[in-house]
Amino acid sequence: MGFTIAIDGPAAAGKGTLSKAVAQHYGFGHLDTGLLYRAVGARMLDGMDPIAAAKALLAEDLAREGLRSPDVAQAASKVAIIPEVRAALVDFQRAYARRAGGAVLDGRDIGTVICPDAEAKLFVTAIPEVRARRRYDEMCAAGVQTDYETVLKDTIERDHRDSTRVDAPLIAAGDAVIIDTSQLDIDAAVAAAISAVDAAQARITP
Repeated sequence: MGFTIAIDGPAAAGKGTLSKAVAQHYGFGHLDTGLLYRAVGARMLDGMDPIAAAKALLAEDLAREGLRSPDVAQAASKVAIIPEVRAALVDFQRAYARRAGGAVLDGRDIGTVICPDAEAKLFVTAIPEVRARRRYDEMCAAGVQTDYETVLKDTIERDHRDSTRVDAPLIAAGDAVIIDTSQLDIDAAVAAAISAVDAAQARITP
């Protein structure tokens, strides 16, 4: 029997790191659904129609180099507002969510649209200034030339685009546990997530 953990939240809130740690803790599979949109965004930057790219997406596309670059991140946010792109990627995500042995999916609409019946739902967030600083530090470490003000501006713009899109906006599910990582290190955030999932498991265990 499957057990699905849906983890949503904005960029650089820490949900990716947290999701991997939670999946490892429970021995579940992990899917970073943002990679699906990044892969489509990369194809769009190559000149391909984004809807065609989404329909033709292959598993190996998720391993493509450069999917974490700023340009691809912005492209991913743009293709994610296209309803036909989102529809093309829904079945892949839902099938993974019900895999035997349990699954952790992280993204922006997992608990609200992709897996509204997920056994556990978390919404990981942090204030924009903290998320922009984390992203800026990551980019500097990777050798990307930028400045904090530009990253903060991009973060705020992306938040607005993701939260105001008509199709599957970025919002916390009504029954999601909110984890604000603004003042938490990763160990504390993972502990909070595990506590929430343990509580969810306890609720459904006879």
